[in-house]
Amino acid sequence: MKTLLKIIGIIILLIIAYAIIAMLAFSKDYHFEKSIVINASKEKVWQHAGSLKGFNTWNPFAKADKNVVITYSGTSGQVGESYHWKGNDQVGEGEQTVIESVPNEKLTSQLHFIKPWEGEAKGSFILTPEGNGTKVTWAMDNELTPMMKLMKPMMDNQMGKMFGQGLEDLKKLSEQ
Repeated sequence: MKTLLKIIGIIILLIIAYAIIAMLAFSKDYHFEKSIVINASKEKVWQHAGSLKGFNTWNPFAKADKNVVITYSGTSGQVGESYHWKGNDQVGEGEQTVIESVPNEKLTSQLHFIKPWEGEAKGSFILTPEGNGTKVTWAMDNELTPMMKLMKPMMDNQMGKMFGQGLEDLKKLSEQ
């Protein structure tokens, strides 16, 4: 019994130590990015990454709820284009608005998460020539709350999976 209590005590101390280290050591500024090389021209890739409607044909986050409701506004691929989504607990609710568009090169958007938590982030797709193809870099930047700092390693893992899945789907669409 004493051994079991010691093990539980050590586990609790390790969790507390991790929490303190994470809150102090991890920056509040969060940046995540993932890239892929697609065997297609920038113009062809841009058809699927240069607008929010195009993005939502391969957006892995929206695919988590087949009944997600998406409402678009603004001119496709132009600054001010936006969409509002509302879905299940996995997808939540939020808005995304294009804040910068350089055709065939870069699309930047502001994300406003409403549910399950309130938050802001900035996302971008950057297209650069790479050999006979196009390198696409998908990036996201936001500010972490102290509680989110604790979850940073899990966030990196989840973001890696979702961005990887999305970029693979973009690759398939663009190489058709």
